[in-house]
Amino acid sequence: MTNAQLYTIIALCLYAVAMALIGCISYGKSKTLDGFLIGGRNIGAWVTAFAYGTTYFSAVVFVGYAGQHGWNIGIGAIWIGIGNAVLGCLLSWILFANKTRKMTKMLQAKTMPEFFEKRYSSKGMKILAAVIIFVFLVPYSAAVYKGLGSLFGAVFPGVETWVWMLIIACLTAVYLVAGGYIATAYTDLVQGIIMIVGVVCLICSVLGHDNVGGFTGLINNLAEYQAENSEKLVKSGIELTNIFGGSSFKFLCFNIMLTSFGTWGLPQMIGKFYAIKDTAAIKRGTIISTIFCLIIGCGAYLIGSASRLILDGQLPDGGVDSIIPSVLMEVLGGGTLGIILLAIIMILLLSASMSTLEAVVLTSASAVAVDLIPAIRKKETKPEKQMLLTRILCLVFVACSFIFATQNIPIIVSLMSFSWGLVSGCFIGPYIWGLFSKRITKAGAYAGILSGLLTVGGATLVITLTSNFANAAKHSPEMGVAAMAVSMIVVPIVSLITKNKDKDRVEEIFTCYNEA
Repeated sequence: MTNAQLYTIIALCLYAVAMALIGCISYGKSKTLDGFLIGGRNIGAWVTAFAYGTTYFSAVVFVGYAGQHGWNIGIGAIWIGIGNAVLGCLLSWILFANKTRKMTKMLQAKTMPEFFEKRYSSKGMKILAAVIIFVFLVPYSAAVYKGLGSLFGAVFPGVETWVWMLIIACLTAVYLVAGGYIATAYTDLVQGIIMIVGVVCLICSVLGHDNVGGFTGLINNLAEYQAENSEKLVKSGIELTNIFGGSSFKFLCFNIMLTSFGTWGLPQMIGKFYAIKDTAAIKRGTIISTIFCLIIGCGAYLIGSASRLILDGQLPDGGVDSIIPSVLMEVLGGGTLGIILLAIIMILLLSASMSTLEAVVLTSASAVAVDLIPAIRKKETKPEKQMLLTRILCLVFVACSFIFATQNIPIIVSLMSFSWGLVSGCFIGPYIWGLFSKRITKAGAYAGILSGLLTVGGATLVITLTSNFANAAKHSPEMGVAAMAVSMIVVPIVSLITKNKDKDRVEEIFTCYNEA
């Protein structure tokens, strides 16, 4: 066993003990369904802000997005991180946090399907939303598992990737099942601190590498590399030092829109606003979360943009998903300090992924236990049984995601993009319009969900039949952005030509905004 492996194992053991302790401590506060799913709507600013940020960024961002886009776009990829912080975080908090907290509290909605049911008076919409969440968030979480497996496989080449995915699955299941949302929120706070420390250390290590030479050196050396390989790079449409991505500008814009506006409709992100305790906490949380996202997002893409210099322009054998693991081993693989930093970075990426996994698992399990099963049975389930069922389904969802991740699906970024774009495309219109407008009808909300589903599903089917799935995967960002745009447009148009049959009930719902 090498020193790097030994330090990483020690760090992993300490981390696992800390997460298990948080789960055990949180168990007593998670004995009610409200407590288990949304922390009793009493979560503070720091915890909610870090929970939002850590759910936003997983190992897929580092392994998939930052590695691939940093390699293919260069310095311009940093705009994705900036877009995520400003559009996906800051604007989301400003526009939706307070309204979501107030309306879901009045409706006593604990999940997004339950919000749809009570806002639009439709059990059918609740069932449809729950099915979409459960089905399409499985590949989302599977992408996270594969990202982590690639990272740990780089440090422990003798250990099968599935072993690491299984360890991660078990660890996530333990504290999530024990403590529910409260456990995940407080572990997110710890994980967020680790992420900030890890990213700062990694940025310093990358910029300090001989092939990079600081931020100025990064720009100069990328320009020199571009000049030396201009024929090959220009032919591929790659302009590493163009701040706006050059010929990749359109692709860059679609990725910014997908990964930024996509958070506006993802239930695991919006759910953080259900739980925050008051308006004052929202104001503080907005600032904290935005700063967190700037550090993590911009840091990840800055590291990715330096990858060609650190790896001497040689794409690793494992393809784009192996870029960041290879950078880590090159930058931190030697010397005691480097090995310690490597262990910290591994925990950083584990933290980033586990926070995303726990949010996705909790969202999916609650969609089935709280929304789908009671609606199908048409019979009220006792809260104690719902609690037990939710805990069991958390285990089931973790297992399903693990099994899916062990299959040979190589395109990690596209896998996440499909799920991200489809789920957000289905929900963004009915959710946002439902918060802001009294005129939105049940038919309009249904049209928004179905149009988002058909936009991604239909485009994927057509491209796959006429070309192949790999070509469809390349267009997953455009599909996701199109689905979100279509949903936002269709909802008000259909609502204009359909009748709202329960105006008095809707008027009463909107009185929630009159409260302090």
